[in-house]
Amino acid sequence: MVKIYGIPNCDTVRKAIKWLEAQDIEHEFIDYRKNALERATLESWDKAIGWEKLLNKRSTAWRPLDQSIKDNIDRDSAIDLMKDKVTLIKRPVLVKGNDVHLSFKPEQYESIFS
Repeated sequence: MVKIYGIPNCDTVRKAIKWLEAQDIEHEFIDYRKNALERATLESWDKAIGWEKLLNKRSTAWRPLDQSIKDNIDRDSAIDLMKDKVTLIKRPVLVKGNDVHLSFKPEQYESIFS
């Protein structure tokens, strides 16, 4: 079963889910605002794709952070931040088996599911 993580009001998440439905791909959507992510989940995503890619520095949640936090960000502090402020995670996160994919583009998903 494919799992897709994100927040329901995100346009990119909606497009990804719509694409999966159009392709008749069974999936489970996990709203990580309602279902808190375990640190182990974030650590596994970090291992698969890297915390630097996962952390959304364009997020509206990133901008108001204290500059000292931004200047001293590392793996552990980034994971802590993403656990506490899930909107700092780029989305959607698609998990297919042991593979973790970030974001959505139709051609990217076509490649994943071909």
